[in-house]
Amino acid sequence: QVQLVESGGGLVQTGGSLRLSCAASGIYFSAYAMAWHRQVPGQQRELVATISPGSTQRNYADSVKGRFTISRNNAKNSVFLQMNSLKPEDTAVYYCNVGKNYDESNYAPGDYWGQGTQVTVSS
Repeated sequence: QVQLVESGGGLVQTGGSLRLSCAASGIYFSAYAMAWHRQVPGQQRELVATISPGSTQRNYADSVKGRFTISRNNAKNSVFLQMNSLKPEDTAVYYCNVGKNYDESNYAPGDYWGQGTQVTVSS
């Protein structure tokens, strides 16, 4: 079955950096777009960044543009989120998601999610 395992979250001060990782198994990873989302308790899940199967297309939420970078390593079935210049409003649980459609560059949310990793940015 499909499994996604996120790691790399933690507590960091404003202006600090974190690198999140998501290891995938049970899918032909290199054929799917991937994404990172985040969620604050009581709020809707927010799309943060997406990346196409071959890394040729990357998209970001306006709130993180210029600070976050999504990347992937298809040989290691992993997707990453480098987060720099962190702000308290970045505090959330971060989830990775496999895109819905096989061999499709444009990301659409799929059914498989990881358990999430907590990111807390102190002011």
